[in-house]
Amino acid sequence: MTRTDRRVLFEIPDYWTPEQALAVYELLDELRECILSRYEAQIMDALREECAPSAPPEPSDPSSDRDF
Repeated sequence: MTRTDRRVLFEIPDYWTPEQALAVYELLDELRECILSRYEAQIMDALREECAPSAPPEPSDPSSDRDF
């Protein structure tokens, strides 16, 4: 499953006050820091795997190719 497959789309209300928006932003920032402090190594490993180039396709066996 790719990162975009796991993405959840949120609608942000347009009626929040700037103070409410800041409170939510700060909460999410704190949550991010808590998660990172607990799972930093695992997160870095997952990001490396996600960003790693995929292996090139294996060359086909020329004796199995057929011209039609």
